[in-house]
Parts: sequence; C-alpha cells; structure tokens
Amino acid sequence: MTRRVLQLLVGLVLYGVGDGLMIIAGLGVDPWTVFAQGLARHTGIGVGWITNIVGVLVLLLWIPLRQKPGLGTLLNVLLVGTAIQATVTVIPPVQGLLVQVLVLLAGVVVVALASGLYIGAHFGPGPRDGLMTGMNARLGWPIWVSRLTVEVSVLAIGWLLGGTVGVGTVVFALGIGPLVHIALPLLDTARGRHGDQKPSESVAPADSGRTRADASVPRGILLRGGVATYDDARAVRDVRAAHDRSEW
Repeated sequence: MTRRVLQLLVGLVLYGVGDGLMIIAGLGVDPWTVFAQGLARHTGIGVGWITNIVGVLVLLLWIPLRQKPGLGTLLNVLLVGTAIQATVTVIPPVQGLLVQVLVLLAGVVVVALASGLYIGAHFGPGPRDGLMTGMNARLGWPIWVSRLTVEVSVLAIGWLLGGTVGVGTVVFALGIGPLVHIALPLLDTARGRHGDQKPSESVAPADSGRTRADASVPRGILLRGGVATYDDARAVRDVRAAHDRSEW
C-alpha cells in the first residue's frame, strides 16, 4: 500500500511537470491543456490553477454518469494543475527551435512515465479519463468515440480562446499511446500481486519434467481429474502465452 500511494503521488506530480514542460516549449500542447490555456488567457488565472478548476468541473459531470471517484481521482484534481503551475513559474519559456523540440519531447516522455506510475498504482482514473468511461457506460458510446468527441471539442474551444495548438499537439497525440503502452506494464503494481502463488497452489513434483521457473503454474491447469490432459511442456507454453496476452 505504501509503495502504491507513493507511486501515485510521484506520478501525478510528474504528470504536471511534463505538461508544464510542453507548455514551456511553446510548440503546442495536449487538448485539455489547450483548453486550460485558452481559459487562462481570458481569466488571468494561471494555467495550472485553471487545470485544477477544470478538473473539479469535470468531476461534477461524473454525478449524472454515476461514476465513483477514487483516491487517485481526487488527488489528480489537486496535484496535476499545481505541479503545472509550479513548473511554468519556475522555468522560463525556452528560445530556439532545437531547444523547444528537446523540451517538448522531454515533456511527452515525462507525461508517459507519469501515466504509467499513477495508472499502475490502481487508485482510480483521472477525472477526464473517468468522463470517457462514464460516457461509455451510460450512453453506450465506444471509448474511442467518447474520447474523440470530448477531446476534439475541448481542443477546438481552447484554440478559439487562444490556446497553443501546433506540432506539439500532434506529437503528443501520436506518441503518448505507444509510450504509455511501454511504461504501464513496467510500473503496474498489480503485476507482483497477481503473480504471487500460495505454496499449495504450485506444482511441486520434481518428476513432472518442468523447470523451477515453471513451478508457478497451477496444478489444475496441467491435470484434470488427476489425469494430465496433455503434456506439461505444452501446458506451460500455453499458460505463459495467455499471461503475456493479459499483461499487454
């Protein structure tokens, strides 16, 4: 539990730092930050504080969608925008295309790493992600339709309000998915928990022809009614393949 909470906190703060780096690069940001930038321009409130306020408003939309927030959801609202505001306050905007590109790429990578950390902690989705899943559950829309509808809408509104849309927006859209796909399995705290087996659930006989690495395969998969349904080597390969597919 302690590791999960720490991972959640670090992930949320790093997410805000990564978002802040993308803002500092000045080449374009993700749709929700474009929206926050546009509102910040017209209200005079810092983009990080606006991000927190938008998070609260989005969380209110969970009520008719009957979504229940977790600890991660609430801390997301408090920490991500605060970290964005701290980053853009401490680090000045960068100059020069090369430096801008490097800062942009660093921001995208940090956001991907942060996503793996806070999602892998399993304390509930962020308010914006929960909005997508809530629309899927209540309206029956596919997740990709819900996400596309919401993010295109906030992107368009933010751009009209003066938010920064550019190559960074495209880089984020194309790069964040594959990067999170890499980061999440490495940082998922459930991997260790799901991989644990009680001694009674493991196959112990040494004459089964399996190696020590195969000892975690439950006996029930190899035997049915006390009789092997097929050879152990094939069973082990099938279990490993199924495990790999479930993780990815």
